[in-house]
Amino acid sequence: MVTWWGLVIEGYLATQDRLMGEIERRFGLAPASFDILIRLLRSPEHRMPMTRLAKEAALSSGGFTKVADRLAAAGLIQRVPSPDDRRVTFACLTDHGKEIACEARRACAAILREIVLEPLGTDTSTALADAMRLLRSVNGRQDAAEQPSRASTPST
Repeated sequence: MVTWWGLVIEGYLATQDRLMGEIERRFGLAPASFDILIRLLRSPEHRMPMTRLAKEAALSSGGFTKVADRLAAAGLIQRVPSPDDRRVTFACLTDHGKEIACEARRACAAILREIVLEPLGTDTSTALADAMRLLRSVNGRQDAAEQPSRASTPST
C-alpha cells in the first residue's frame, strides 16, 4: 500500500515538475505566480481580496507579498483598495496580466494533453480525476457549492 501511494506521489511530482518547468520556460512564471494568475483569471472581475488569494494559494502572507510584488512589477497585477472596506485590498489582473494568464492557461492545457491525456487516454484520465475528486471529498475540505461529479474531458 505504501509503495502504491509512493508511486502516486512520484507520478504527480514528475508530471507537475515537467508542466511547471514548461510554463516557466515559456512564460517566465514560477509555479506560485502561475497559480495566482489562474486563480485571478477564474475570479469574478479577475480580482480577489489579497488575504483570500494568499490563503487559497497556500502561501504565507510574506510569501504571497513577494509573489504579488513580482507580479505587480511585471505589470501582470495591480493592487486596488476596496471601495467598500478600507481594510481590504484586491489583487486584480491588468489587461496584460489577463492576456498572459489566458496564454499560459491555453499552453498548460496543451501540455497536459501531451503529458497526461496522450499517455493515459481519456478513460484512464477521467478515472484518475474521479479518484482524486473522491479522495479530496473524503479526506479534505470541500466547498458546499461543489458536489462530486463525473469528470469530463476538459476543453482548455
